[in-house]
Amino acid sequence: MPDPFAWLGDVVAFSLFGLSPESAAGAALQFFVMDVAKIFALLLIVIYLMGLLRALVSPERVREFVRDRPDWQARGLAVGLGAMTPFCSCSSVPLFIGFVEAGIPLGVTFSFLIASPMINEVAAALLIGILGWKLALLYIAAGLVVAWFGGIVMQRFKPERWVENYVWKIHMGGVAAQRPDTSLLGRHRFAVAEVREILRRIWKWVFIGIGVGALFHGFVPEQWVVDNLGDGQWLAVPGAVLV
Repeated sequence: MPDPFAWLGDVVAFSLFGLSPESAAGAALQFFVMDVAKIFALLLIVIYLMGLLRALVSPERVREFVRDRPDWQARGLAVGLGAMTPFCSCSSVPLFIGFVEAGIPLGVTFSFLIASPMINEVAAALLIGILGWKLALLYIAAGLVVAWFGGIVMQRFKPERWVENYVWKIHMGGVAAQRPDTSLLGRHRFAVAEVREILRRIWKWVFIGIGVGALFHGFVPEQWVVDNLGDGQWLAVPGAVLV
């Protein structure tokens, strides 16, 4: 099955600009166009679907879903829901307080709060587009494991003793919240707004990142990569982390 993104890159780099596939500039431009188209297509689809999900699943529903369940079951639900529901930081504090009010153990709460930002749908889409679905699944699995055991470790420290007294007295259930539009059209509008907002914030960084990758792809010799970033080069991973 032909790759439409590779075809678009070929058309722009080799037909429109007349560059040679063997040239460094041609390879770099073809890579840039192909990956920009692929990444933005994935981002549009993933962010839209996550926006629909976020419009459907409110923090209050998550709280009630986890409430009054055995610890292992509550933790599994918290980690799974944290991975699937892309709540922003403005939802994290009310959700934390709501979990506390509902009597959900703080270790379970921390499992949710670790999974929610760590397993990011935008990052997963980028990984699928750049490195493939296997590494994307590895990233998601690593996030689930860290969230599960991170919550267990936090629970061992008995963090309830560090929660300020006023937090225990807050009653989120008594606060009148504005009800979102849960109609199909309302969810669609919310998802479209999410796509616009997130792409508005990240588009330039996607271009910069893919641009650097394209220059690397076209102008850095393959042998240099093998010699300096291949197996056995232990500095490669710490260097990537620092970057």
